[in-house]
Amino acid sequence: MDILFNERLVQLRKEKGLTQVELAKILNTTQRRISYMESGKVEPDLSTLVALSSYFEVSTDYLIGIKDY
Repeated sequence: MDILFNERLVQLRKEKGLTQVELAKILNTTQRRISYMESGKVEPDLSTLVALSSYFEVSTDYLIGIKDY
């Protein structure tokens, strides 16, 4: 089974010890949007994907499940 973006987002957020509210503040978005991304209800736009990649210091390919590193 392929790991999906939402699963990677939850994993990375928890590894950093962040709440959804804290991550939302870092990304200048809402907790609801983080929750929706983590549940798979919405996908991130390009700028959010780049911001997540930069913050967590991972590639966008990793975030979206193309690569495992």
